[in-house]
Amino acid sequence: MKATVYIATSIDGFIARQNGEIDWLPSEEDFIEGGEDYGYQEFIDSVDALVMGRNTYEQVLSLDSWLYDAKPVFVLSSRKVDIPNDISETVESICAPPREVVRCLSERGFKHLYIDGGKTIQAFLREGLIQQLIITKVPILIGTGIPLFSSLPHDVRLYHLETRQFENGFVQSKYEVIGNAA
Repeated sequence: MKATVYIATSIDGFIARQNGEIDWLPSEEDFIEGGEDYGYQEFIDSVDALVMGRNTYEQVLSLDSWLYDAKPVFVLSSRKVDIPNDISETVESICAPPREVVRCLSERGFKHLYIDGGKTIQAFLREGLIQQLIITKVPILIGTGIPLFSSLPHDVRLYHLETRQFENGFVQSKYEVIGNAA
């Protein structure tokens, strides 16, 4: 099973403000206006399903439209997750540790997962379950917030695959996770 992270951070490494707000990210209109999707459509077409934490799910749910169409989405939560009727065919709640999630979804035939949400990414990374990271740096400093990475029990070695620079100052780097150094 392949698991990939595709995420944006501020230059200072935050994925959201302390309160979870992502108002510093460009709006959907900015993407449409600029005509650049930063490789998102190609990436989303390559994945079978998304795995995200509850906080990320609730943030996405608050947007004007559901971003994932009919792509299966699995929300990690130990509490009941409210799933609106219009997306109930494709959204499911799971309460399991990362390794069990991967095993379960693999048994269901999924081959490539998009892992999203700070705590979820960190948990999958700690377990050695992420194979690729695609990180887009947005040219803004927000000073404090929710970091993409947290403490790890060991070093995680990465191999740099490519870096792309965009006209608006975004810089996107793609890494392959080559192993955990004990």
